Amino acid sequence: MTQLTDTYTLANGHKIPKVGFGTWQIPAAQAKQAVSDALKLGYRHIDTALAYRNEAAVGEAIRESGISRDEIFVTSKLPAETKSYRGAIRDFETTMTNIGLDYIDLYLIHAPWPWGQPGANFDTENQAVWEAMEAIYASGRAKAIGVSNFNVHDLKNVLRQAEVKPMVDQIQYYVGYTEPEITQFAQESGLLVEAYSPLATGGILKNKDLQAIADRYQVSLAQLAIQFVIQNGVLPLPKAVHRDHIENNAQLDFEISEADMATMRELKNTANRGYFG
Repeated sequence: MTQLTDTYTLANGHKIPKVGFGTWQIPAAQAKQAVSDALKLGYRHIDTALAYRNEAAVGEAIRESGISRDEIFVTSKLPAETKSYRGAIRDFETTMTNIGLDYIDLYLIHAPWPWGQPGANFDTENQAVWEAMEAIYASGRAKAIGVSNFNVHDLKNVLRQAEVKPMVDQIQYYVGYTEPEITQFAQESGLLVEAYSPLATGGILKNKDLQAIADRYQVSLAQLAIQFVIQNGVLPLPKAVHRDHIENNAQLDFEISEADMATMRELKNTANRGYFG
């Protein structure tokens, strides 16, 4: 059973709710209402990014929620294209202006390479950016720092020279696509793994094998997929716009048997989709 108030503990002791609310692909015009609904329904972990162009709406929803700031965990991300120390500091300041909060709880490098150059080597640049992340962390305006979309090579590159190690790696992760090499290395290195697109942007919701398992538990396929992520020790970031879907994704008061977890871990290509960005 999973409650929205359950937490993981990051390497520096900062607690992070086990289920986040993702805002990727939610336009700014809809983001405020979606985040407001999520907070009213009990979510206490909100994930955004400068690249999503909805930080201001997310921040407004948080400020107007009436919930104490220290009860809400807020994540944002440095744009993937920013690969310099000065650029990272500049873009962090933009995020803080957009979001309108005194601090954020987690700040991530969005990707190890610019989106237009997937797989390109930016090792030297990422080390410089990580120095900026450490400076941001030292300022106290980001309570934790980490990375996103970093593979084992990229993680080793940063860990090699880090004075403050990354605390999170946020990666694409869902039933049938669990990035075992990255996940194992990150977890063994003390990082919490977060799963964006735990429903494969809806791609797994028509999977008959998963639906059959969900039916046995009398839960939705989405609920099953999110709970699977949690029981693997990974933090899911489901995204939804409609209030009923937001509420449904939070109803995780069941436990998947180890036999079914083993079956689900063996499934492949459940979404029949590729990379989600």
